[in-house]
Amino acid sequence: MGYDRLGPSGSVSNPTQKDPATSLPELQKRTKKTKLILFTLAVLVVAVVCFGIFAGIRAVGSDQHAPKLNRKPTREISQTCSKAQYTNLCIDTLLDFPGALTADENQLIHISFNATLQSFSKALYSSSTISYAQMPPRVRSAYDSCLELLDDSVDALSRALSSIVAASSSDESRSDVTTWLSSAMTNHDTCTEGFDEAGDDGGGGGVKDQVIGAVKDLSEMVSNCLAIFSGNVKDLSGVPVVNHRKLLGEEGTEEFPYWLKRGDREILGTPATEIQADITVSKDGIGAFKTIAEAIKKAPEHSSRRFVIHVKAGKYEEDILKVGRKKTNIMFVGDGKGKTVITGGKSIVDDLTTFHTATFAATGAGFIVRDITFENYAGPGKHQAVALRVGGDHAVIYRCSIIGYQDALYVHSNRQFYRECDIYGTVDFIFGNAAVILQSCNIYARKPMPQQKITITAQNRKDPNQNTGISIHACKLLATADLEASKGSYPTYLGRPWKLYSRVVYMMSDMGDHINPRGWLEWNGPFALDSLYYGEYMNRGPGAGTGQRVKWPGYHIITSTIEASKFTVGQFIGGSSWLPSTGVAFFSGLSQ
Repeated sequence: MGYDRLGPSGSVSNPTQKDPATSLPELQKRTKKTKLILFTLAVLVVAVVCFGIFAGIRAVGSDQHAPKLNRKPTREISQTCSKAQYTNLCIDTLLDFPGALTADENQLIHISFNATLQSFSKALYSSSTISYAQMPPRVRSAYDSCLELLDDSVDALSRALSSIVAASSSDESRSDVTTWLSSAMTNHDTCTEGFDEAGDDGGGGGVKDQVIGAVKDLSEMVSNCLAIFSGNVKDLSGVPVVNHRKLLGEEGTEEFPYWLKRGDREILGTPATEIQADITVSKDGIGAFKTIAEAIKKAPEHSSRRFVIHVKAGKYEEDILKVGRKKTNIMFVGDGKGKTVITGGKSIVDDLTTFHTATFAATGAGFIVRDITFENYAGPGKHQAVALRVGGDHAVIYRCSIIGYQDALYVHSNRQFYRECDIYGTVDFIFGNAAVILQSCNIYARKPMPQQKITITAQNRKDPNQNTGISIHACKLLATADLEASKGSYPTYLGRPWKLYSRVVYMMSDMGDHINPRGWLEWNGPFALDSLYYGEYMNRGPGAGTGQRVKWPGYHIITSTIEASKFTVGQFIGGSSWLPSTGVAFFSGLSQ
């Protein structure tokens, strides 16, 4: 996860960074990409101005304003910003927008969103102009991550802005807006953390300073948007309740979640040999393509229908496998766990940020995958090494294996659902800041490096108004055979807090005796222990006893079904509205 998020027993080696000259073809490719980004941003800025309630958006900053004669906020601005965590920045942001002095509170929400979108667009534009600079490999990795994440944030904020009106009368739209704002904040944090991992960018021409300067205050601006929109900045533990359509006790087992379209349900429930795929990938040449990368490139952008890629049995190791943001509604179908295997061995030791170590990554909305194994074989000694990274909204991972060591599964952002998956790892091996539910999964702790402690989760919710967290529901917590033989030497914990408002719950799950009686592990002394939300509800097995659990203020033994229900599919990720159309099996409430 972050540069400081190493195994509890030590630090990562820092290999000498190289500074190779950029080849002419690569430079031409980056120049072309930069021009495209700059043109897109120019169009977007014009669209933002047109969409705004008032004309003329200017740059926003918390401490860069020149003195002005009339800086006194109106009652409406003061009332609006009283909900924000960064009050002065909120007031400056709104006062810098022409027309704000006559705006009511509803209009001020639009203004806040508009100004934040404008600032992200300017940061992306500014950062894109230095893409030609030579950089050490890890700085280049951090820089490329930032461009991708800022671009994704501009898209997320644009969607949030366009959905504000609908959110006033729709729980589902309200959940959408909160999700996309949360995602934009997470993207910003991942950008800056990448440069933390890169360390000093000696030889990088000050790239780190330029990008960090460009994104200054953006996370705080999104935080203010979240607070203004939610109207309740003080709620540290509650979860926004979306339209779950069923009352507690009425939820039964559904064949598939209702947010899935009928066609998706049929595909998820159909044997791979009977699926009519749009593209077939086969190593033996029988399919249309021999590589997965070719199939992804062939898939359409902004698809409104489900596009199915069947990856036949075989072991696939390719350099870059990513379903990008523009590749929407893509479904991958394999021939089964252990049969269709996507593998790789990248780690931070290869001068990459954690974000770029993923064997497979998906950020396109509506991403679905079934019956595939994702593996990162880098090993525990190479520390952060991601097998699967998911940041696409309404993502479904069904009957898959995710195999790695530290940081195996990166649940990066947006809403995700995992069902009947096997997940293997050592340190922080389920981490990120999505709103994610793992249901009916097997979670395997593996034998780590000597002296290391095993931590299953490391959740990085940064803001109390983000609707993010990890809910582990009706799963099994198991030890692999090698750990089972020496589990007394390697304590396993349910999680540790990566960020201040870290949120994880375990509900109705079976816990093996490899789970340490304390249950949870500190990150660094008292950090986050009173602001996190860790909960356990009706778990069972030898590791589920709560008598010796930690006594942190933020730890909860949940006894209320009402409280526990906040972390179910129906309420936590609004799954009752989008999962049915995918065809994946799930249950929306507490009962199976």
